[in-house]
Amino acid sequence: MFQGNNILLLWFLLFFSTPLLTLAQETTISGRVRDVETGKGLEFANVAILDPSDSSLVTGATADFDGRFSFASKNGEFLLRVGYIGYSMKFEQIRLEGGEKNLGNLRLTSEEQTLDEVTVTGVTSMFESDIDKRTYNVENSILAEGATASELLNTLPSIQMDEDGGISMRGSGNVLIYINGRPTNLSSEETENILAQFPANSIKSVELITNPSSRYDAQGVGGIINIVLKKDERIGTNGQVNLSAGTRDKYQAGFNVNYGGEKVNYFASYNYQYRDLWEESESLRQTIDPGVSPFLDQDFNTRNWNQGHLARAGFDYYINEKVTWGMYGQFNYSHRDRRRIYNQRHQDINRSLDSLFVRTLTEDQFARNIEVGTTLDYDIDSLGQKIYSSVSYANNFQRRVEFFDQLYFDGNTQEIPGKRQDQIYGRPLESELFIAQLDYTKPFEDGGQLETGLKSTLSYFRPAQTFDQLNLETGEYVQNDTIANRFDFDELVYAGYAIYRNSLGKVAFQAGLRAEQTNTTGYDHNSDSTYINNYFNLFPSLYITYELADQEEFLVNYSRRINRPSWGQMAPFYNAQDLLNTRFGNPVLQPEFTDSYELGYNKGWDNLLFTGTVYHRRTTDAMTRVISLLENNAAVQYWENVNIRRDLGLELINQFEIGSNFDATLSGNFFYSEVDGRNLRENFFNSNFTWTVTLLSNWVIPDLFNVQLMADYRGPIVLPQGEIDPIYGVNLGIRKDLFNNRATVSLNVSDIFNTRVFRIQTDDLEFSQMRFFNRETRIGTLSFTYRFGGFKSKEEKPSVRYSDDPF
Repeated sequence: MFQGNNILLLWFLLFFSTPLLTLAQETTISGRVRDVETGKGLEFANVAILDPSDSSLVTGATADFDGRFSFASKNGEFLLRVGYIGYSMKFEQIRLEGGEKNLGNLRLTSEEQTLDEVTVTGVTSMFESDIDKRTYNVENSILAEGATASELLNTLPSIQMDEDGGISMRGSGNVLIYINGRPTNLSSEETENILAQFPANSIKSVELITNPSSRYDAQGVGGIINIVLKKDERIGTNGQVNLSAGTRDKYQAGFNVNYGGEKVNYFASYNYQYRDLWEESESLRQTIDPGVSPFLDQDFNTRNWNQGHLARAGFDYYINEKVTWGMYGQFNYSHRDRRRIYNQRHQDINRSLDSLFVRTLTEDQFARNIEVGTTLDYDIDSLGQKIYSSVSYANNFQRRVEFFDQLYFDGNTQEIPGKRQDQIYGRPLESELFIAQLDYTKPFEDGGQLETGLKSTLSYFRPAQTFDQLNLETGEYVQNDTIANRFDFDELVYAGYAIYRNSLGKVAFQAGLRAEQTNTTGYDHNSDSTYINNYFNLFPSLYITYELADQEEFLVNYSRRINRPSWGQMAPFYNAQDLLNTRFGNPVLQPEFTDSYELGYNKGWDNLLFTGTVYHRRTTDAMTRVISLLENNAAVQYWENVNIRRDLGLELINQFEIGSNFDATLSGNFFYSEVDGRNLRENFFNSNFTWTVTLLSNWVIPDLFNVQLMADYRGPIVLPQGEIDPIYGVNLGIRKDLFNNRATVSLNVSDIFNTRVFRIQTDDLEFSQMRFFNRETRIGTLSFTYRFGGFKSKEEKPSVRYSDDPF
């Protein structure tokens, strides 16, 4: 096995083996080439000015990574030609009279054919790089077959998941999750519970927005992960059905169907999943306090039986060439049964048993989420002036009841019946999310563009918990008023923004400012206390790119972000699952603010795309978890604001093709983190250097099958009181197309070597603890997909915007 330094050196050599730097009679022509259906900029599209007499080339240019172009041409009457591989060529007459001429958006139509006519023999890269984000086209990901959205994210570069299912990007865990460009309506304090409701095969692409512009919500200092769900827009009836079965009882089935007419496009989908999963954990805590047993040796084993239903339906109505009206609805239902057995051993200095608790948990949980929304796109003119508006409402209800039966044994493992505990722990949750948004875009003749908008995000959470314990003498359950509680939390965010972008020769820039007024109110029913926190903030952003040469550019950007505490971090609830390892919210927790800087370089060759980014994040009032010991040797985990957190990193991405049948994306993130919490305690300071490396490759074996491989390694993660040990794993999948490409069968295995095991070391003046946590990650899945229909795409029409890019 490689040592850490050898691994780091090897990956650096692989990255840096790629060359990094290859450093009033005319009209300046500018514009952008886009896909007619998706609106996405077509990188490296060809734009040419032709002599109309013989179609000979006068001048031209290649568009940048975002489909934008700008070049000079002599004046006169010419023929404009716009082309891109796989798209129909576009021609139009053009007159150049000096100065500047902005051609606006030039939309190309894909030369898409019916499924019966298509034969794919080469690989299609999953990865696309943009000015402030990366898009992973996971629609045809072999590794995602039969998985959930959370498991899919864990296969993508730059994303890591911790032992509790929390998501981090570039080493930062403060990430905002979007579904189709809208914040999620949290159905649980755990992000993983939200994403587990979405099967991976319902996802078209995943956008990683590392340094969002002022257009986006300022929330989420680690960036935004936008999950774009599938929705077809082809004329006629088309769709697909899919089935999958995984090892140890994991099943999934679903369909999506689309009917597209000339004026209306209808879409609907349904997915069902059932997953039986296990977890196990061990921990050893050594306590300095002489009044308690010096060692606490714990373990637990868990079985989870999860099932869920996800249904979506909607339509887009093309009222005319300029106006598109859309509506959609979504329904989620999930149910989980859980059984867990805790063994908690108190031991003396010689590791001999003092006492033993055996605590059995039986849990019943279900959640229901309903979301509806409407959108309206109005293209005011052909130059790109438009208005976009949307309104959505989501309602969530969750019921969670946990039954505990705890037995107590002495040092001779003899049960003491009088100390038996029988408890019922209820944790219901209701929440509502209302979002209204209005955006306006105005291009100018000099090539500039102004965008401005307003947005309201209104969130209402009503978490509660009950805790009843059996009185062994009376046989009746008595409520524990210390643990039972209710917390009402409202967060109302009103925002407005303005962005201006333009280009001056080889320099393109975008400057933006977002203003947000936040009003939060929390009410603790137990203490009859109200917590009000209202604040106004400005969030500037700036992006600058400089074109060094054809397919080569340099970029720099800055943005300011906020991370507001969630209700789960603030609710003053004792988590009573494990009374020796509990959690407690902090209702006076304050938001943290981050200034984020990036310096990047992109270079494209015929078969290679290189991206390098140096980034720095400086976070004040950083929110972090803190662990303390109580008098009874119980550990309590809670949230506090520490002075500052700093992250300095280098991210390198090489995307390359070898021949027509192999491509790979090799990415690495090397960063230094520092946490200063000495405002809380003198020894609360920690730092380390760590790295993550990921290889994602696709290989086509002609006439046989496609192969996809993902391997990743994540170095240690710094915590205020310790660190998380390194972790690594390998996923492998193969796929075979059948029946003239109408059907696909695939087989994948995640975490082949069963190495994704979390180990966390915590060190404090009062105690030290090592925790091991392992959840079922080695899963084999066999999947089958059948596609039907497959008519040609419509001609140009407005498309509903899920999320947009800053340039």
